[in-house]
Amino acid sequence: MKLKLHWQIMIALLLAVVAGVASGKDAAIFGISFYSMFAFVGSLFLNALKMIIVPLVVSSIIVGIAGIGSSGALGRLGGKTLLYYLSTSLLAILVGLFMVNLFTPGILNGQPAREVMGQLDAGTVNEVMARVEGKGASDLAGIFLQLFPPNIIEAASSNGQLLGLIVFSLLMGFFMTRIDEPYAQALYGFWSGLNQVMMMITDLIIKFAPIGVFGLVAKVVADTGTEQLDELARTVGVFFLTVVAALAFHFFVTLPLILRFIAGVNPLRHYKAMAPALLTAFSTSSSASTLPLTMECVEKNAGVSNRTTSFVLPLGATVNMDGTALYECVAAMFIAQAYGLELPFALQFTVVLIALMTSIGVAAIPSASLVAITVILAAIGLPAEGIAMIMAVDRILDMFRTATNVFSDSCGAVVIGKLQGEEGILEDSSDRKVASI
Repeated sequence: MKLKLHWQIMIALLLAVVAGVASGKDAAIFGISFYSMFAFVGSLFLNALKMIIVPLVVSSIIVGIAGIGSSGALGRLGGKTLLYYLSTSLLAILVGLFMVNLFTPGILNGQPAREVMGQLDAGTVNEVMARVEGKGASDLAGIFLQLFPPNIIEAASSNGQLLGLIVFSLLMGFFMTRIDEPYAQALYGFWSGLNQVMMMITDLIIKFAPIGVFGLVAKVVADTGTEQLDELARTVGVFFLTVVAALAFHFFVTLPLILRFIAGVNPLRHYKAMAPALLTAFSTSSSASTLPLTMECVEKNAGVSNRTTSFVLPLGATVNMDGTALYECVAAMFIAQAYGLELPFALQFTVVLIALMTSIGVAAIPSASLVAITVILAAIGLPAEGIAMIMAVDRILDMFRTATNVFSDSCGAVVIGKLQGEEGILEDSSDRKVASI
């Protein structure tokens, strides 16, 4: 029986610790050091991830936005739905940003954790610090200029210009649906085909994630040695707890407040109504796989009309990923803290903006958080090697953030249903009357 991917990654992590401790930085075979082999394997995996970023991000966003527009749904219902999704994702990211600045998981014993995270050598740290030195609120104008790069081809070849690519993709997807049918269909077919191919390539690369994780983590362990493994585990543990605390705040505070004060319903009833879908989402770590059960819970248990449910929930499973967006922000800030960087407001604003934009179009693909985090790190001038540390707890955190994603989608269906004038939502079944609209 083939082991599931997350078990393969867990085994790779354990083997990486053993291999890193046993080999150190000096052991070699046939004149080739194990340390250099670890570095090669890890770099190969990271390069593969970076290779797919541009075509994957562009095609995913274009297809997602064009799909919304071509359905003719960008009316009142579509406008309210997109506004809700953008608002809750932004709130989730801000919660994550607050928590990561409050708990500072990248700081260990008052010092940046870079010494524990082997790959963060002094030369690289100084190079990164030079990139962000002197940046402040005045750089916000430069960030907005990046939204519209003068040369989109040059932006595609530059790691720091992904904001412009995302905006271009959003505009392309929207206006594709406004041109004559033959041309719109041809363009949609091209981008859909490219998106499917990129998702297949992504699946292929992710299958090699255990090998890539082995190389990345073994290199870190070989760098740090056994004496720093406890500190490394403590650093990753604080990061884990920070993400969980932020997700819990959004799950138990932000979204219930929206249900209470915007939808005017009892949040406790909604938790009860969504319990089967939430447990399924937590165990499968897949919003798409949970979608049929989510729709059934929202319709039968919460009492939202089929018209609202059938539009809001499939759209949410594609573009609304509160937990993923929050996680991207916390992970990027954690890695920055480990470098000893105090990111100015302008760069923190960049993290928020990119996390929000990438969550719109990329979240439905497998392991989307890895790609999105790589995008954020590139935009603020940080190397992608830092994701090696979060891979150790990524699978478990994926369960928490998927449940958050699904719950936010279901809250959106309730909110939109109430704003559309539906009756009987989250009332006793004996009193429920769902208005047909």
